[in-house]
Amino acid sequence: MISKGRFIALYLLIAATSLYINFHADITVPVNRPLEELPITLDGWRMVSQSALSGDVIDVLRPTDYLSRTYEARGGQTAQLYIGYHGGGKESGEIHSPEHCLPGGGWHKDSDKRIQLDVGGRKINVVRAVYQKGGIKELFYYWFQVGDRTLSDEYSLKLAQIGSSILHGRRNAAFIRISVPIGADEERSSDSGRQFIRDFYPVIRNFLPL
Repeated sequence: MISKGRFIALYLLIAATSLYINFHADITVPVNRPLEELPITLDGWRMVSQSALSGDVIDVLRPTDYLSRTYEARGGQTAQLYIGYHGGGKESGEIHSPEHCLPGGGWHKDSDKRIQLDVGGRKINVVRAVYQKGGIKELFYYWFQVGDRTLSDEYSLKLAQIGSSILHGRRNAAFIRISVPIGADEERSSDSGRQFIRDFYPVIRNFLPL
């Protein structure tokens, strides 16, 4: 049986939470620079195409800013980059994980694991996943960026956003995904994706607010 004191404490906690949810409003945090200003050439990579999301997808995702490009290296390897930034205000949608989006698009997951990559002496948390659709196999690297933190699971993302909302009145976050076609040599594709992250991460980081 719950004691009277614990019942009152629980009641006050529920009431405080209800008041917070109903009267608290997170501010919208803009990007440091528009994502379209990301370099089209960098360290041997050059942009070969850029695409826009359809209106229906925009209505679902509701990003504050986004970028979808394909880059090609001197050796012919390609990497598709998607950045979805969500400023955290009322007009901003929630980040959708590939765990849900890719299967909805007909992709089947072959494998995934959480890893750490060394980027300029700093460890970043990344998901490495292989998906297949028909005869096509793609290697995906993705993570969530909240301030200066890189997160590789949705649970940590939600906790980070809640903490930031309570402490700072903001819940802005970004989703970054790199996909690389898998040919006859999966290891070569993996190396290409890792190199792309090492080359672009410091630049991407400068576009996103702390």
